[in-house]
Amino acid sequence: MIPESWRGGVVAVVGLGKSGVAATRLLAREGARVYASDASAQPYAAVDGLRELAGVEVQTGGHDLAKITAAAGLVVSPGVPPDAPPLAAARAAGLEIVSELDLGWRALVGVRAIAVTGTNGKTTTTALVAHLLRTAGLAAEAGGNIGRPLADIALSGEHYQWLAVEVSSFQLHDSPHFAPQVGILTNLAPDHLDRYPSIDAYYADKRLLFRNARPESVWVLNGDDHAVLELARGAAGAQRRFSLRGPADAWYDAASRRLLLGNAPLLARDDLALLGDHNVANALAAALAVRETGAAPGQIAAGLRSFRALPHRLEPVADTGGVQWINDSKATNIASTVVAIEAMTRPFVLLLGGRHKGEPYTRLGPLLKDKCRLVIAYGEAGPLVEKDLQGAVPLERGTTFADVMARARRAARSGDVVLLSPACSSYDMFKNYEERGATFRRLAAAA
Repeated sequence: MIPESWRGGVVAVVGLGKSGVAATRLLAREGARVYASDASAQPYAAVDGLRELAGVEVQTGGHDLAKITAAAGLVVSPGVPPDAPPLAAARAAGLEIVSELDLGWRALVGVRAIAVTGTNGKTTTTALVAHLLRTAGLAAEAGGNIGRPLADIALSGEHYQWLAVEVSSFQLHDSPHFAPQVGILTNLAPDHLDRYPSIDAYYADKRLLFRNARPESVWVLNGDDHAVLELARGAAGAQRRFSLRGPADAWYDAASRRLLLGNAPLLARDDLALLGDHNVANALAAALAVRETGAAPGQIAAGLRSFRALPHRLEPVADTGGVQWINDSKATNIASTVVAIEAMTRPFVLLLGGRHKGEPYTRLGPLLKDKCRLVIAYGEAGPLVEKDLQGAVPLERGTTFADVMARARRAARSGDVVLLSPACSSYDMFKNYEERGATFRRLAAAA
C-alpha cells in the first residue's frame, strides 16, 4: 500500500479534515513516519488524536515547506487548492502527490467499486447506489467524497463486497491507481472556475475517471449530455446510457410516467420520493450501475421505492402557514440551481448568494420569469447576483442570513415555496454548506 520509495523517509499529509486524518492514521498503522499539516489553526477536531501516534508530527496553523519538500511523498486532501503553497513546493521538488482516495484504495483488498463523478448529482447517486446494493442483499458502503474516506474504511477492518465511491475532480487528479469496476458520469457543466483556469481543465480531470479503463470495465453515461459522451469516447470497456428523452439502457417514459430498464418497466414516477427530473436521472444511473452486480430488477425497484432525499439536496424541511421551505444548500453552482428551479411546480422565493465561484448568474434569468416571486441576493456574491439578474426578476438584497430569512417570510404567500438553492459556496458566512442548510432548517422551523 505504501510505495517502497516512501518507507525510507517521511510522508507529508496536507489538509487535516476527515480525509487527511484518516490518511495519517493509515500511514501510521503501516509504519510510516508522517508530517501532517493544515493551514487552519483549528482544523477537524480529530486532529488532536494524531499527536499521540508514534512517528507522527502534526502542525496546525501553517505548513513547514522545508519539511514538505524533503518528504518522500505527499498525500493531499480534496479541500486543498491545487495552487496552495505546500503543493506548489512539492511539485517543484518532484514529489509524488496522491490523494487520500488513492491511498485508501490501494489499502483495500478484494473489494469492488462503483465510482460516481460528474458536476451535479454525485452524492445522491452514490447514496442511491449504496442503498440499492444493500437492498439487493450485498455488503456495501458509501465512501469517498460523500463523507467517509476510503482510508477510514481500510482502517476499520470492515469487509464489503462493493463500495459506492463519490469522486470529485480534485480527487481524480491525484488518484493514478484508482480503478473502479463500474463508473458513473452523471452530467457535466461549468464548475469550480475559482480553482480551474478553464472549463477544459475541469473536464480533463473528470476524464481521469477512465484512466485505468479495461475491457471489462462498465461506464454508465448520461445519454442526454453531449459533453459526457464526448468525454467517454474511446475509453476501454462497455458503455451503458440513461436518458430522460427517449429509449436507452435505462430511461424515463414521460407519457406513462415510468422508469424503465430497456423495455421492462422498473417503477412508477410517483413511487420515487425525490423531487425533480434530475433525480429521475440519478435513479436511472444508479439502477444501471447496480444491475451490473447481478441485482434483479425487482430488488432495484424495491430499493428505489424506499430511498429518501438526502439532507441539503432539495430537502423539504418545514411547512408553515401553507409555505413549504426547501433546503438545497448543496447547490453550490449555477447548474445545481438550474435543476432545483426546474423542479419547482409552485411559485417560489429564491435565496441566492454566498461566495462567488466564477460563473455569471444571467443563465438563471429566463428560468425565473414564470414562477419566481422574488430573488433575495446575499453574501459576497450579492452585488454580482443583483447586477446579473436586475430587470429579469423582482430582487432584494439581504444582509445577515436571519435578515434573508425574514425577507423570505414576508414575501412568501400560502401555496408558495421558499427555496434555498444558492449557486455559491458557503464559505463567506458559514463553515460549509451543511451549516448553511442547518441554519436554514432551524430558522424555517421557527417561521
